[in-house]
Amino acid sequence: MMIKRIYILLLLLPVQTFAQGLKVVNLQCEYKQDPQGVEAAAPRLNWQLQSNRRNILQTAYRILVTDDEDKLKTNLGNVWDSKKTNSSASLQVVYRGIKLQAAKTYYWKVMVWDNHGQVSAWSSVASWQMGLLTKADWNGADWIAYDKLPDTSAIVPFYHGKGPKKLGQANDILPLMRKTFSVGDQLKKATLYVCGLGHFNLSLNGKKVGDHFLDPGWTKYDKQALYVPFDITHDLKAGKNTIGVMLGNGFYYIPRDKRYRKLTGAFGYPKMICRLVVEYRNGKTENLVSDASWKTAPGPITFTSIYGGEDYNAHLEQVGWDINGFNDANWRKVIIIDGPPLLNAQMADPLKIMQEFTPQNKTKLATGAWIYDMGQNFSGVPQITVQGKKGDTVKIIPAELVNADGSANQKGSGGPHYYNYILKGDGIETWQPQFTYYGFRYLQVEGAIPQNEINAKQYPVLYSIKGLHTRNGAATMGKFTCSNELFNRTFKLIDWAMKSNMASVFTDCPHREKLGWLEEAHLVGSSLHYNYDIAGLARKCINDMRIAQTEDGLIPEIAPEFVKFEEPFRDSPEWGSNAVILPWYVYQWYGGKAVLIENYDMIKRYLTYLDKKADDHLLYQGLGDWYDLGPKPPGVSQLTPRGITATALYYYDLNIAGKIAMLLGKPADAAAYKKLAAMVKQSYNKKFFNADTKQYGTGSQAANAMSVYAGLVEPQFKTAVINNIVKDIRDRGNSLTAGDIGYRYLLRVLDDAGRSDVIYDMNSRDDKPGYGYQLAHGATALTESWAALSAVSNNHFMLGHLMEWFYSGLAGIRPSNDAIAFNKIEIRPQTVGDITSAAASYQSPYGTISSSWKKDAGKFELAVSVPANTTAVISLPVSKSALITTDGQSIRNKKDMKFIGYQDGKALISVGSGNYTFIAR
Repeated sequence: MMIKRIYILLLLLPVQTFAQGLKVVNLQCEYKQDPQGVEAAAPRLNWQLQSNRRNILQTAYRILVTDDEDKLKTNLGNVWDSKKTNSSASLQVVYRGIKLQAAKTYYWKVMVWDNHGQVSAWSSVASWQMGLLTKADWNGADWIAYDKLPDTSAIVPFYHGKGPKKLGQANDILPLMRKTFSVGDQLKKATLYVCGLGHFNLSLNGKKVGDHFLDPGWTKYDKQALYVPFDITHDLKAGKNTIGVMLGNGFYYIPRDKRYRKLTGAFGYPKMICRLVVEYRNGKTENLVSDASWKTAPGPITFTSIYGGEDYNAHLEQVGWDINGFNDANWRKVIIIDGPPLLNAQMADPLKIMQEFTPQNKTKLATGAWIYDMGQNFSGVPQITVQGKKGDTVKIIPAELVNADGSANQKGSGGPHYYNYILKGDGIETWQPQFTYYGFRYLQVEGAIPQNEINAKQYPVLYSIKGLHTRNGAATMGKFTCSNELFNRTFKLIDWAMKSNMASVFTDCPHREKLGWLEEAHLVGSSLHYNYDIAGLARKCINDMRIAQTEDGLIPEIAPEFVKFEEPFRDSPEWGSNAVILPWYVYQWYGGKAVLIENYDMIKRYLTYLDKKADDHLLYQGLGDWYDLGPKPPGVSQLTPRGITATALYYYDLNIAGKIAMLLGKPADAAAYKKLAAMVKQSYNKKFFNADTKQYGTGSQAANAMSVYAGLVEPQFKTAVINNIVKDIRDRGNSLTAGDIGYRYLLRVLDDAGRSDVIYDMNSRDDKPGYGYQLAHGATALTESWAALSAVSNNHFMLGHLMEWFYSGLAGIRPSNDAIAFNKIEIRPQTVGDITSAAASYQSPYGTISSSWKKDAGKFELAVSVPANTTAVISLPVSKSALITTDGQSIRNKKDMKFIGYQDGKALISVGSGNYTFIAR
């Protein structure tokens, strides 16, 4: 019997050894690791495979879900056991267990089988926690406030600018709120769900909870607000505890004073709502909710505006206000008020302080003020450490640029925006704004003198000043570098504009407007996707559009639509088309049909709206190729006739909608969109195409490129139109003219046509308006205009399209045309100009994709990583006579890959997952 057992064990050993090479990692629920606030009735689950073997494809999986983590140790899925399911799906796998309960935490793990007969071990345990799914789940929590704005004083929608003079000045009270409560011992878990409008800072027993900035995200507050879940299990202590909440205005209330404001509006005075769920090990649950028993008082912030800055009076601080034992006898009881009709969890990543900058130098101005140069233009707030007398005031003015006399210049960024700090005078004090931010490189300080400088008037001593970079906390997903230093600097230039404009919406700029102009999300979207995990932020943007959509179907140019701009700044199809394009791009980049199902009605309604607006199926409204390079100062399209960009995107939308309809099992809709698209194409070519010159409209770069990219050009004319694009660029000395809308499509068409040499020639220069020109003129973030004009924003990401080419063109990491979430990959590097090497990596939903190439005399080397559960076609830019080897062998002799042949001067090789290095001589 013993001998038989040993024999069986020996038979099993090889299987176990192989299984050690197959792992399941990076478990996600609803695009996030261990998320809280999940509101999907059937959450979608992701995981990745890792293996030391090549050509790994998943063939089956088994998922276990429990409501008690200990049960997973015995492989019991009391909430859901998928059993062994034959499927290659490892993304957006839909939960199919019992009904999930609000606020409850669920634990899960997964194992997989692969095409080599390997079985993985169980993954590590992951979890998700459900949100508060209905109004009843708030357990009777009330919206509470210090004061109520009279209904007659509400200003919704907002005014553009300062509004009528009759509005006058109206500052508001920025309140503190507190509540002391008791907690028993044997605590298992405690979750606090909280929303404070416009923004809140949360503390527990005197310490800030979490590391978020400007929670919650901006929404159209008369329709919806967002709550934020916090796990405070380890912050609570048995016995008494105190919650403290400080409220700020954000976009909920914009004070009407003499400082800068782009908009003037008021949904109400600051308010908050919360529910604390305390779970004990014995199964007991307790709740604490916001109600009339909470106390409130004015806080030390005496002014805050999302546009104008912030003032803080430190000697109004109430020491210990958010800890046990504080005497709040002089505080008043909160009032109960109404709140927004919808409360949803904040699923986009929160804003955080992501980086600190210290001054590169400082200069004393003739006025006695000091100007500090942080060396980088970024979104954020200053932080000062000072010492002085009680009542001394330090004023800080942020700016992107400086005037001729060295002082802060806010001409193009919105001014006056500044911060006042009034000292309490009891030692060294450190302060930073809490409820506003700005885009700046320079900080001008008035009323304080740097340490070790002459201080005849005994001003407060400034010990240090920092710039705190704040942005959306989306994880970095990509890296890029190449041998061309100008391109590396351009990458950084664009990246800083991206980081500075990822707030809770994709903003145009971090100072003057801070609005969610929608064209950027789809035009620069692919560049963003390569660089950052924006799955959550993109879905937030889509949700904002769904709420902003009007009854007749219009998608306005901004969302949330705080203000109704006058035309042409409200109805521009190049902007509104984001409602069709972004859901499709999210599906293509991350997988899962849910985003299409949830937004199909919005898509249909918008396309119906455009159909009604069309004149002979052509659209003429809107801004066109905004900020193109024409003879006049930049603005509305100058070089491309009205109707071309709008109609081209309308046609593009219709084709996307047809694909979505087919995916969702709506063939009649798909047929209708196909029929309408054909009529649009016919009208477009009749109106705009010159068959003699093979040009569209005026023959501008934007007009021809968008016609090609959208598929409006008949096949027999496509090459001629592309040749005309190249000719126009060459005839202008390799200069670009396309603007915000057209440039992305110009790059795509040139890249797809194998003309990356033209892209290189346009962008590897600093003598004409473009990226190099901006760098040569001192820009450290992408500017609003190609010419880096000082009178407009110097931190704008609407022209950041080249980053997509760095990844997809130079490094060559691209999805195949029919790929979903990069399950089918193309590695197609472009060797252009004087570039001798390039390297990029992208953390795709399936895992890391990387491409690194270098060339020298007679040799080209390409190193590639392809993640498990995907396949790739490698394209080597080498001649037919080249000897191509990998692993020391000719690729023609390799059994774990397939040499396809040569096409367009490149060798094509089909591979599965794994790491490869190809050498061609």
